Amino acid sequence: MKFNPKRVAFGRHETFSLRYSWLTKAYQEVKNDAGVFDADDATVRLGVGKNMVNAIRYWAQAAQILEKCEDGYRPTPLGDFIFDENVGCDPYLEDEATIWLLHWQMASNPEVATCSYWLFNHYHKPEFTTAEATEALADFLKQQASGKYSKNTLKNDAVVTLRMYSDARPSKTKQVSDEFLDAPFTTLKLLSLLPDGKTHKVQIGEQDHLPIEILAYAVASLFNATKQASLAIEDLMYGKSDYPAPGAVFCLTENAFLFKLEQLKQRKNNVFYFRETAGVNRLYKLLDTHDTPIDPMIYLKDYYEHRDFYEAAA
Repeated sequence: MKFNPKRVAFGRHETFSLRYSWLTKAYQEVKNDAGVFDADDATVRLGVGKNMVNAIRYWAQAAQILEKCEDGYRPTPLGDFIFDENVGCDPYLEDEATIWLLHWQMASNPEVATCSYWLFNHYHKPEFTTAEATEALADFLKQQASGKYSKNTLKNDAVVTLRMYSDARPSKTKQVSDEFLDAPFTTLKLLSLLPDGKTHKVQIGEQDHLPIEILAYAVASLFNATKQASLAIEDLMYGKSDYPAPGAVFCLTENAFLFKLEQLKQRKNNVFYFRETAGVNRLYKLLDTHDTPIDPMIYLKDYYEHRDFYEAAA
Protein backbone atom coordinates (compact mmCIF):
# COMPACT_ATOMS: atom_id res chain seq x y z
CA MET A 1 0.00 0.00 0.00
CA LYS A 2 2.92 2.37 0.65
CA PHE A 3 4.59 3.83 -2.42
CA ASN A 4 7.97 2.22 -3.05
CA PRO A 5 10.12 4.15 -5.55
CA LYS A 6 11.79 0.93 -6.66
CA ARG A 7 8.56 -0.96 -7.33
CA VAL A 8 6.31 0.68 -9.89
CA ALA A 9 4.56 -0.67 -12.98
CA PHE A 10 3.55 0.77 -16.34
CA GLY A 11 2.38 -0.61 -19.66
CA ARG A 12 1.19 -4.00 -18.46
CA HIS A 13 -2.42 -3.49 -19.55
CA GLU A 14 -1.56 -3.77 -23.27
CA THR A 15 -3.51 -0.46 -23.70
CA PHE A 16 -6.81 -2.16 -22.74
CA SER A 17 -8.94 -0.63 -19.99
CA LEU A 18 -10.64 -2.85 -17.43
CA ARG A 19 -13.97 -4.30 -18.55
CA TYR A 20 -16.88 -5.53 -16.46
CA SER A 21 -16.58 -9.25 -17.15
CA TRP A 22 -12.82 -9.54 -16.87
CA LEU A 23 -12.42 -9.85 -13.11
CA THR A 24 -15.18 -12.44 -12.88
CA LYS A 25 -13.66 -14.35 -15.77
CA ALA A 26 -10.15 -14.18 -14.28
CA TYR A 27 -11.35 -15.40 -10.90
CA GLN A 28 -13.39 -18.29 -12.28
CA GLU A 29 -10.64 -19.54 -14.57
CA VAL A 30 -7.92 -19.30 -11.90
CA LYS A 31 -10.11 -21.24 -9.47
CA ASN A 32 -10.13 -24.05 -12.02
CA ASP A 33 -6.48 -23.77 -13.05
CA ALA A 34 -3.81 -21.63 -11.38
CA GLY A 35 -1.75 -21.69 -14.57
CA VAL A 36 -4.50 -20.64 -16.96
CA PHE A 37 -2.81 -17.42 -18.08
CA ASP A 38 0.24 -19.31 -19.34
CA ALA A 39 -1.70 -22.19 -20.85
CA ASP A 40 -1.49 -22.79 -24.61
CA ASP A 41 -5.26 -22.50 -24.87
CA ALA A 42 -5.60 -19.44 -22.61
CA THR A 43 -7.14 -17.40 -25.42
CA VAL A 44 -9.79 -20.07 -25.97
CA ARG A 45 -10.62 -20.49 -22.29
CA LEU A 46 -10.79 -16.76 -21.62
CA GLY A 47 -12.46 -16.01 -24.94
CA VAL A 48 -10.15 -13.13 -25.88
CA GLY A 49 -6.97 -12.46 -27.86
CA LYS A 50 -3.46 -12.93 -26.46
CA ASN A 51 -2.95 -9.27 -25.55
CA MET A 52 -6.28 -9.24 -23.73
CA VAL A 53 -5.23 -12.32 -21.76
CA ASN A 54 -2.29 -10.29 -20.47
CA ALA A 55 -4.57 -7.34 -19.75
CA ILE A 56 -7.04 -9.48 -17.78
CA ARG A 57 -4.19 -10.91 -15.70
CA TYR A 58 -2.85 -7.42 -15.06
CA TRP A 59 -6.16 -5.85 -13.99
CA ALA A 60 -6.98 -8.77 -11.69
CA GLN A 61 -3.68 -8.16 -9.90
CA ALA A 62 -4.14 -4.39 -9.94
CA ALA A 63 -7.53 -4.77 -8.25
CA GLN A 64 -5.94 -7.23 -5.79
CA ILE A 65 -8.35 -10.01 -6.74
CA LEU A 66 -5.57 -12.40 -7.76
CA GLU A 67 -2.01 -12.83 -6.51
CA LYS A 68 0.97 -14.81 -7.70
CA CYS A 69 1.65 -18.25 -6.25
CA GLU A 70 4.01 -21.14 -6.96
CA ASP A 71 1.73 -22.68 -9.59
CA GLY A 72 0.69 -19.42 -11.22
CA TYR A 73 -2.05 -17.33 -9.63
CA ARG A 74 -4.60 -17.76 -6.86
CA PRO A 75 -7.55 -15.72 -5.57
CA THR A 76 -6.94 -13.36 -2.69
CA PRO A 77 -9.31 -13.51 0.31
CA LEU A 78 -11.08 -10.44 -1.09
CA GLY A 79 -11.34 -12.16 -4.46
CA ASP A 80 -13.08 -15.11 -2.82
CA PHE A 81 -15.33 -12.78 -0.84
CA ILE A 82 -16.57 -11.01 -3.96
CA PHE A 83 -16.41 -13.55 -6.76
CA ASP A 84 -16.94 -17.03 -5.30
CA GLU A 85 -19.66 -18.62 -7.42
CA ASN A 86 -21.53 -20.01 -4.41
CA VAL A 87 -20.98 -17.56 -1.56
CA GLY A 88 -19.49 -14.48 -3.22
CA CYS A 89 -21.23 -11.22 -2.34
CA ASP A 90 -21.23 -9.82 -5.89
CA PRO A 91 -19.72 -12.17 -8.51
CA TYR A 92 -20.99 -10.16 -11.48
CA LEU A 93 -20.41 -6.63 -10.14
CA GLU A 94 -24.08 -5.72 -9.93
CA ASP A 95 -23.69 -3.55 -6.81
CA GLU A 96 -22.07 -0.13 -7.25
CA ALA A 97 -20.52 -0.52 -3.79
CA THR A 98 -18.29 -3.25 -5.22
CA ILE A 99 -17.10 -0.86 -7.93
CA TRP A 100 -16.17 1.68 -5.23
CA LEU A 101 -14.34 -1.09 -3.38
CA LEU A 102 -12.38 -2.18 -6.46
CA HIS A 103 -11.56 1.46 -7.18
CA TRP A 104 -9.98 1.74 -3.72
CA GLN A 105 -8.12 -1.54 -4.22
CA MET A 106 -6.59 -0.21 -7.40
CA ALA A 107 -5.84 3.35 -6.28
CA SER A 108 -4.18 2.01 -3.11
CA ASN A 109 -1.93 -0.38 -5.04
CA PRO A 110 1.07 1.71 -6.16
CA GLU A 111 3.23 -1.33 -6.87
CA VAL A 112 0.97 -2.64 -9.65
CA ALA A 113 -1.47 0.18 -10.51
CA THR A 114 1.02 3.03 -10.22
CA CYS A 115 -0.80 5.42 -12.53
CA SER A 116 -4.14 5.05 -10.72
CA TYR A 117 -2.42 5.49 -7.37
CA TRP A 118 -0.64 8.63 -8.56
CA LEU A 119 -3.71 10.14 -10.24
CA PHE A 120 -5.95 9.97 -7.19
CA ASN A 121 -3.40 10.45 -4.41
CA HIS A 122 -0.83 12.88 -5.78
CA TYR A 123 -2.26 14.76 -8.75
CA HIS A 124 -4.65 17.24 -7.18
CA LYS A 125 -5.22 19.48 -10.18
CA PRO A 126 -9.00 19.90 -10.65
CA GLU A 127 -8.87 20.17 -14.46
CA PHE A 128 -6.23 18.89 -16.86
CA THR A 129 -5.58 17.47 -20.31
CA THR A 130 -4.05 14.09 -21.02
CA ALA A 131 -0.83 15.80 -22.08
CA GLU A 132 -0.68 17.74 -18.79
CA ALA A 133 -1.31 14.59 -16.77
CA THR A 134 1.40 12.73 -18.68
CA GLU A 135 3.91 15.51 -18.05
CA ALA A 136 3.01 15.66 -14.35
CA LEU A 137 3.33 11.88 -14.02
CA ALA A 138 6.78 12.02 -15.64
CA ASP A 139 7.83 14.78 -13.22
CA PHE A 140 6.56 12.76 -10.24
CA LEU A 141 8.53 9.70 -11.29
CA LYS A 142 11.65 11.74 -11.98
CA GLN A 143 11.54 13.10 -8.44
CA GLN A 144 10.15 10.12 -6.54
CA ALA A 145 10.95 6.87 -8.37
CA SER A 146 13.94 4.92 -9.58
CA GLY A 147 14.47 4.01 -13.21
CA LYS A 148 13.55 5.66 -16.48
CA TYR A 149 10.23 5.42 -18.32
CA SER A 150 9.53 6.41 -21.90
CA LYS A 151 7.11 9.26 -22.44
CA ASN A 152 5.07 7.09 -24.78
CA THR A 153 4.62 4.41 -22.10
CA LEU A 154 3.52 7.01 -19.56
CA LYS A 155 1.17 8.58 -22.08
CA ASN A 156 -0.45 5.21 -22.77
CA ASP A 157 -0.96 4.65 -19.04
CA ALA A 158 -2.49 8.10 -18.63
CA VAL A 159 -4.79 7.57 -21.62
CA VAL A 160 -5.96 4.16 -20.40
CA THR A 161 -6.51 5.33 -16.82
CA LEU A 162 -8.42 8.46 -17.82
CA ARG A 163 -10.51 6.51 -20.33
CA MET A 164 -11.29 3.95 -17.63
CA TYR A 165 -12.81 6.59 -15.34
CA SER A 166 -14.16 9.30 -17.61
CA ASP A 167 -17.94 9.46 -17.95
CA ALA A 168 -17.66 11.29 -21.28
CA ARG A 169 -20.25 10.21 -23.80
CA PRO A 170 -19.29 9.92 -27.46
CA SER A 171 -20.85 12.48 -29.76
CA LYS A 172 -23.75 11.54 -32.01
CA THR A 173 -21.39 11.31 -34.95
CA LYS A 174 -19.16 8.75 -33.25
CA GLN A 175 -19.89 5.09 -32.70
CA VAL A 176 -20.11 4.00 -29.06
CA SER A 177 -17.27 1.55 -28.44
CA ASP A 178 -17.65 -1.68 -26.48
CA GLU A 179 -14.80 -0.51 -24.25
CA PHE A 180 -16.78 2.56 -23.15
CA LEU A 181 -20.02 0.66 -22.55
CA ASP A 182 -18.22 -2.07 -20.61
CA ALA A 183 -16.11 0.12 -18.29
CA PRO A 184 -17.16 -0.34 -14.64
CA PHE A 185 -15.41 2.70 -13.16
CA THR A 186 -17.27 5.16 -15.40
CA THR A 187 -20.36 4.51 -13.24
CA LEU A 188 -18.64 6.28 -10.33
CA LYS A 189 -18.47 9.54 -12.33
CA LEU A 190 -15.21 10.62 -10.74
CA LEU A 191 -13.94 12.17 -13.97
CA SER A 192 -15.76 13.97 -16.74
CA LEU A 193 -14.66 15.30 -20.11
CA LEU A 194 -15.44 18.97 -20.67
CA PRO A 195 -17.07 20.20 -23.90
CA ASP A 196 -13.70 21.01 -25.48
CA GLY A 197 -13.14 17.25 -25.73
CA LYS A 198 -9.65 17.54 -24.23
CA THR A 199 -9.96 18.67 -20.63
CA HIS A 200 -10.79 16.25 -17.82
CA LYS A 201 -12.46 17.50 -14.66
CA VAL A 202 -12.27 15.72 -11.30
CA GLN A 203 -15.73 15.52 -9.74
CA ILE A 204 -15.05 16.30 -6.08
CA GLY A 205 -18.27 16.06 -4.09
CA GLU A 206 -20.33 14.37 -1.41
CA GLN A 207 -20.38 11.00 -3.22
CA ASP A 208 -23.77 10.05 -1.80
CA HIS A 209 -23.59 6.63 -3.45
CA LEU A 210 -20.37 5.69 -1.63
CA PRO A 211 -21.39 3.38 1.24
CA ILE A 212 -19.93 4.28 4.62
CA GLU A 213 -18.75 0.69 5.04
CA ILE A 214 -16.56 0.90 1.93
CA LEU A 215 -14.95 4.05 3.31
CA ALA A 216 -14.51 2.32 6.68
CA TYR A 217 -12.83 -0.62 4.95
CA ALA A 218 -10.36 1.79 3.33
CA VAL A 219 -9.64 3.64 6.59
CA ALA A 220 -9.19 0.40 8.53
CA SER A 221 -6.85 -0.95 5.84
CA LEU A 222 -4.81 2.24 6.05
CA PHE A 223 -4.52 2.02 9.84
CA ASN A 224 -3.26 -1.54 9.50
CA ALA A 225 -0.73 -0.61 6.83
CA THR A 226 0.68 2.36 8.75
CA LYS A 227 0.55 0.57 12.14
CA GLN A 228 -0.37 3.88 13.74
CA ALA A 229 -2.77 4.49 16.62
CA SER A 230 -3.96 7.72 15.00
CA LEU A 231 -3.90 9.44 11.62
CA ALA A 232 -4.21 13.14 10.83
CA ILE A 233 -7.43 14.03 9.03
CA GLU A 234 -5.34 16.03 6.59
CA ASP A 235 -3.37 12.90 5.66
CA LEU A 236 -6.57 10.90 5.28
CA MET A 237 -7.96 13.59 2.99
CA TYR A 238 -5.10 14.74 0.82
CA GLY A 239 -2.48 12.00 0.63
CA LYS A 240 0.55 13.99 1.73
CA SER A 241 2.54 10.86 2.54
CA ASP A 242 3.49 7.77 0.54
CA TYR A 243 0.29 6.07 1.67
CA PRO A 244 -3.03 6.45 -0.17
CA ALA A 245 -5.64 8.84 1.20
CA PRO A 246 -9.28 7.65 1.29
CA GLY A 247 -10.62 11.19 0.97
CA ALA A 248 -8.60 11.81 -2.18
CA VAL A 249 -9.22 8.38 -3.69
CA PHE A 250 -12.99 8.73 -3.28
CA CYS A 251 -12.93 12.38 -4.45
CA LEU A 252 -14.69 13.59 -1.31
CA THR A 253 -14.91 17.12 -0.01
CA GLU A 254 -13.49 17.45 3.49
CA ASN A 255 -16.95 18.12 4.94
CA ALA A 256 -18.36 15.04 3.20
CA PHE A 257 -15.47 12.92 4.45
CA LEU A 258 -15.96 14.06 8.05
CA PHE A 259 -19.73 13.60 7.78
CA LYS A 260 -19.31 10.00 6.63
CA LEU A 261 -16.90 9.33 9.50
CA GLU A 262 -19.48 10.78 11.91
CA GLN A 263 -22.07 8.43 10.44
CA LEU A 264 -19.66 5.55 10.91
CA LYS A 265 -19.65 6.21 14.66
CA GLN A 266 -23.28 5.07 14.72
CA ARG A 267 -22.41 1.66 13.29
CA LYS A 268 -22.05 -1.23 15.70
CA ASN A 269 -18.56 -2.12 14.46
CA ASN A 270 -17.08 1.35 14.81
CA VAL A 271 -13.58 1.48 16.34
CA PHE A 272 -12.69 5.13 15.58
CA TYR A 273 -13.07 8.49 17.28
CA PHE A 274 -11.96 12.10 16.65
CA ARG A 275 -9.73 14.21 18.84
CA GLU A 276 -7.72 17.38 18.41
CA THR A 277 -4.07 17.01 19.42
CA ALA A 278 -1.69 19.98 19.33
CA GLY A 279 -4.11 21.83 17.08
CA VAL A 280 -4.34 18.95 14.59
CA ASN A 281 -7.55 16.99 14.06
CA ARG A 282 -6.80 13.29 14.18
CA LEU A 283 -8.69 10.04 13.86
CA TYR A 284 -7.88 7.53 16.61
CA LYS A 285 -8.47 3.85 17.13
CA LEU A 286 -10.38 3.00 20.29
CA LEU A 287 -8.14 2.06 23.20
CA ASP A 288 -9.09 -1.61 23.19
CA THR A 289 -7.87 -1.88 19.59
CA HIS A 290 -4.77 0.27 20.07
CA ASP A 291 -2.29 -2.56 19.60
CA THR A 292 -4.55 -4.82 17.56
CA PRO A 293 -5.00 -4.73 13.78
CA ILE A 294 -8.52 -3.90 12.67
CA ASP A 295 -10.22 -6.46 10.46
CA PRO A 296 -11.42 -4.37 7.48
CA MET A 297 -13.60 -7.25 6.33
CA ILE A 298 -16.06 -6.70 9.18
CA TYR A 299 -17.26 -3.59 7.38
CA LEU A 300 -17.68 -5.36 4.05
CA LYS A 301 -19.54 -8.25 5.67
CA ASP A 302 -21.78 -5.78 7.47
CA TYR A 303 -22.60 -3.93 4.26
CA TYR A 304 -23.31 -6.93 2.07
CA GLU A 305 -25.36 -8.67 4.77
CA HIS A 306 -27.51 -5.57 5.32
CA ARG A 307 -27.25 -3.74 1.99
CA ASP A 308 -30.98 -3.73 1.34
CA PHE A 309 -31.51 -1.94 4.65
CA TYR A 310 -28.67 0.55 4.09
CA GLU A 311 -29.80 1.32 0.54
CA ALA A 312 -33.36 1.93 1.73
CA ALA A 313 -32.14 4.21 4.53
CA ALA A 314 -29.83 6.22 2.26
